[in-house]
Amino acid sequence: MANETPIILIPARMAATRLPGKPLADINGRPMIAHVINRALEADIGPVAVAAAEQEVADAATAAGAIGIVTDPDLPSGSDRIMAALSEIDPNGTYSIVVNVQGDLPTIAPQSIQASLKPLQAPDVDIATLVAEITREEERDNPNVVKAILAANGRALYFTRATVPTGPGPLWHHIGLYAYRRAALERFVALPPSPLEQRERLEQLRALEAGMIIAAAEVDDPPLGVDGPDDLERARIMLAQNQ
Repeated sequence: MANETPIILIPARMAATRLPGKPLADINGRPMIAHVINRALEADIGPVAVAAAEQEVADAATAAGAIGIVTDPDLPSGSDRIMAALSEIDPNGTYSIVVNVQGDLPTIAPQSIQASLKPLQAPDVDIATLVAEITREEERDNPNVVKAILAANGRALYFTRATVPTGPGPLWHHIGLYAYRRAALERFVALPPSPLEQRERLEQLRALEAGMIIAAAEVDDPPLGVDGPDDLERARIMLAQNQ
C-alpha cells in the first residue's frame, strides 16, 4: 500500500425511487451530499470527487469542497458512474485505489472510510469492503440488511438478503462501501450482470462469480443509509447530536 494513491469517489443521482432529490435533501441546513463529502474529507486519504448524474448535484459538490463531475444520467449503476468520472478526472492512471463511498451515508465515520483500505494490504485482494457484527435480532431476518458470509481470514464467500443460519461465530452486516484496485474496478464494470447478482439484487456478487477476491474490514457499527423520509429524519437527529 506504500506506493498506492487513493481517491474517494461518491456516486449521486437525483432519481431515487423512495426519496427523489436525495443528494440535495436538506439535513440541518446543508444538502446530504455535503455531509457525505465532509466525512470523506475528514478521512484524509486522498482527493474527493462526486460522480453526479445532474449538474445541480455537481455544483453542490463543488460548493462543499469536492470535485464535481457530471456523468451520463443513463449509466446503470454507481460503479459505472464512478468509473466514468475517474476516466475524466484521471485519464493517466495516477490514482491506483478507488474508494466508492455511497452518496446516502451522511453519518459514515471517517475512520470507517480509512478502514476500507486495510484489506488491500494483501496483494491478491481485488476489492475491499466493510462489515459490522449483527447484534440486533430484527436485522437477522430483514431483507434490507445485506449479510456477508466471510471465511475466517475475512475473505467474502457470499452476500445475501436472506436469513443466514446461526451457529458458532458472528453474523455480519455488510456495509456497501468499496475500495477497488483500479484494475479491478475497470474489470468489474466491463463484466455483464451475473446470475447471482440478478437473483439477489447485489452487484458485488458479479465480482465473486468472476473469481475476484473481496475481503472485509470490521467496523464497530453500520452507518445509517438514507433510503426514505424516515431515515432522513433520523439522519437529521443523529448529525445534530454529533454537532
